[in-house]
Amino acid sequence: MNNCLNNHVPENRKVTYVHNDTLMRLSSKIPNVQNRASVVHNLIKSYDLLKHMNVVNVAPATTEDLCKFHSSLYIDFLRNISENYTKTVEEDKDEVVEEFSNESEDYGIGYDCPIVEHVFELSSLIAGSSITAAKILCERKSDVVINWYGGWHHAQRDQAEGFCYVNDIVLAIEELRVSFGRVLYIDLDIHHGNGVENAYNFTSKVLTLSFHKHEAGFYPGTGDLKDVGIGKGKFYTVNVPLKEGMNNISYRYLFECIIKEIMTKYKPNAVVLQCGADGLTGDKLGGFNLTQELYGYCLRRVLGCKIPTLVLGGGGYNVPNVARCWTYLTAICVNQNISNNIPDNENFSIFGPDFTLNITESNRKDYNSREYLNSVLHEIIYNIRDNIQ
Repeated sequence: MNNCLNNHVPENRKVTYVHNDTLMRLSSKIPNVQNRASVVHNLIKSYDLLKHMNVVNVAPATTEDLCKFHSSLYIDFLRNISENYTKTVEEDKDEVVEEFSNESEDYGIGYDCPIVEHVFELSSLIAGSSITAAKILCERKSDVVINWYGGWHHAQRDQAEGFCYVNDIVLAIEELRVSFGRVLYIDLDIHHGNGVENAYNFTSKVLTLSFHKHEAGFYPGTGDLKDVGIGKGKFYTVNVPLKEGMNNISYRYLFECIIKEIMTKYKPNAVVLQCGADGLTGDKLGGFNLTQELYGYCLRRVLGCKIPTLVLGGGGYNVPNVARCWTYLTAICVNQNISNNIPDNENFSIFGPDFTLNITESNRKDYNSREYLNSVLHEIIYNIRDNIQ
C-alpha cells in the first residue's frame, strides 16, 4: 500500500470510456441538467481525448439487474408509468400524471424527479452504463473506467430522490464486490451521498466516504459527522460535513489526511470515485468555492494508488463548468496535457466570454474555520485508526 502515498498518476494505464448515443440524448433531457451530457461528451471529443481510451458501448440494465438493489415494486411502477406517459399524446400527458399521482408520491416521482418520456429506458441505460463499467474492471480489461453518465447517488431502494431515478452506483458496487471484495466509495458531490450510504450502513465490505456541505436547510440534510454506520458497518461510514465557501486548499488538506488513513487501514481492492461537480464555484445549487484543480488533485491521489478505479459523474448544474471539469479529469486519466483554450466545437459559444478551460475561484467567504476543520479531522482520524480493520 506504499504506492498510495504519492500523487503520481501511473503511465500506460488502460483507460475505458463508456458512451452511448441514446443515453447521451436521453440524459440531455433530464430536468436541471438539460444538454449537459452532450456538452460534456462534445468537449471531450473536441480535445481529441477519445483516441487515448477504449470507447465502450452500454448494455441496458435488465429488470434482474435493477432488482439487485431496487425493489421489484418500484421498478415495475417506473416501467409502467414510463410506458403510459411516453405513448400518450402531449395534450393527454397530464391525465397520466394524475392517474398515477398516489403511487408516484409513494415512489418519489414528482417535484425533483418528474416523469419524463422514456424515463424507464433512461434509467435502464444509466444503470447499465455503470454496471458495464464495473464489469470491465472485474474482467481486468481496464485499470480505469470513466462513466460521466453515472453517479446518481440519492436514489433509494424503493424510490427516486434528488434527480436520481436509479442508484447506478450501488448497482456498480454490487458488481465490483463479487470480484474485488472490499470496495471504497468516495463521494465528492456537494450533496451528501445518502442513497449509497443507506445501502451499506450495515456492512464493512464497502467503506463510504462523503465530502459534502452540511448546513440547516441544505439537501438532503444527512451526513452528520456522528453518522458512522451501524452494527458490523459501524465506522465504515465516513462523513466529512463542511460549511459554505469551502476552498481548494482546505479541501485538499482534508482529503489528503483522510484518504491516507483509509488506504492504510482499509486497503480496498477497488475504488469508485463519484465526481459530482456541483462543488465548483458558480454552481447554482452549490455553495463551495472549488475549481477543477481540486477535483484533479483528488483523482490523481486515487489513481496513484494503482487500484482498479471507476470514475463517475454526479451533480453539477453550471453546464459549461461541469464540462470543463470532467474534460480536465478525463485528460488526467489518460495522462494528456490539454490546452487551456477551448477547441472549436458545436457548443463553443456557451464557454464565453473567455473560452478557456480554467475555472477561477470567486471571493465567496469561507465559513470553515481552521478550528472547525481540525475538530472534524481529529474525530475522523481517531475513528479510522481505532476501528477500521
